Amino acid sequence: MSEEKKMKFEDALLKLETIVKEMEDGNNLSLDDMLERFEKGRKLEQYCITELNSIRTKIEKVTQSGALEPLTVNDSDTEIR
Repeated sequence: MSEEKKMKFEDALLKLETIVKEMEDGNNLSLDDMLERFEKGRKLEQYCITELNSIRTKIEKVTQSGALEPLTVNDSDTEIR
């Protein structure tokens, strides 16, 4: 799971989508390969869910606090007040 923790949410989601597509297509995957992808997909799914829950919690805190601290958008110096 440490590999997923290092990646961004968007990268994990893209990797999960790729795994799902590979499994849907089949591409003559062996049962072992399908199981390996399934396990990896479940780990990625759990990582994405955890990240989304974390983001939801942050959003709830900001909306409840009235956004007392400036929020930085992306990596720019633009602040939202």
